[in-house]
Amino acid sequence: METNPHELRDLIRLALLEDIGDGDHSSLSSVPENAKNRAKLLVKQDGILAGVDVALIILEETAAYYNDPPLAIDVLLSDGTSVKSGDIVFTVAGNARLILKAERLVLNMMQRMSGIATYTNQMLKLIGDLPVKLLDTRKTTPNFRLFEKKAVKIGGAVNHRMGLYDMIMLKDNHVDYAGGIEAAITNARKYLERTGKNLKIEIETRNLNEVDEVLRIGQVDIIMLDNFSIEDMREAVKRIGGRFETEASGNINEKTIRAVAETGVTGISSGALTHQARSLDLSLKAF
Repeated sequence: METNPHELRDLIRLALLEDIGDGDHSSLSSVPENAKNRAKLLVKQDGILAGVDVALIILEETAAYYNDPPLAIDVLLSDGTSVKSGDIVFTVAGNARLILKAERLVLNMMQRMSGIATYTNQMLKLIGDLPVKLLDTRKTTPNFRLFEKKAVKIGGAVNHRMGLYDMIMLKDNHVDYAGGIEAAITNARKYLERTGKNLKIEIETRNLNEVDEVLRIGQVDIIMLDNFSIEDMREAVKRIGGRFETEASGNINEKTIRAVAETGVTGISSGALTHQARSLDLSLKAF
C-alpha cells in the first residue's frame, strides 16, 4: 500500500489495517451480517473535545474500505467544545458490524486528541493575557503527528514546524557538528541560496555568550533560548531588542510557563503539549 505520511486519510487507512487485519472475527462470529444498530459517543471526563472531524473520516473510510453502506451520523458537539461528563458528542446508526469495526480507532483517536487539546488549553490559560505564542514541537508519536498537531491547534496553541522539511532549525548538535554558530548559520544561508528554498532559520542558543554571537552574525529569523534561567532569559530578550523573534524552550510546564512568558519572549515551545497529555475518557455505547 503506497501511502503519504502527510495525508490524514492514508494514515487512517493504515490504522484500520493495523486493527482489523483479515477481519473483525469477534463481530463476524457473533453479530448477524445484516444487523442494524445505534451507538452514541459518550464523554466521561471534563475537557476540550478534539477529533470529531477525524472520527467522521474514520467512519467514512471504514465503510469505503469494506464496501459497506455509510453510517448515518448525527453530530451534536464539534471540535474545540468544552465538554463535561455525560455529554453526547454524536450518534451513529447503521450496520452493527461496521460500527464495531470503527469503534476502537474512533476512540483511540478522539481520546488522545481530546487529551492533548485539553492540556494545551490549560497551559494556554496560564499565559492567555500576555502577548506570547504557545508552540508545539516535533516530540510527537510516530505516524500520529498530524493528529496530535491538529489537537494542539484545537486547544488554542500554534503549530511550530511540522517536520525537518519546512524550516531550518539549527540545534546544539547542528552547531557543534558544523564547527560553531557562525559556520552553522553561514552554511545554512549558502544552502538556501544554492537550493532556492524559502525557509526560515532558527538557531538554538545555550547561554548569553551564544546570544551575543548570533546578534553579531545575524542572518537568522528566530533565536531559541534553551534552558535559560528566568534572569538570563529576560536579559537575552533585552539584548535582542526585537531584532529577531525569540523562542523559549526547555522545562516548560504548568509551574514555569507564566514566569517564562513574563520575560517578553515572543514564543514558548513545549514538548509536554504532546508527550505529557493524558487521554480524555470517552466511550462508544450501544443504545
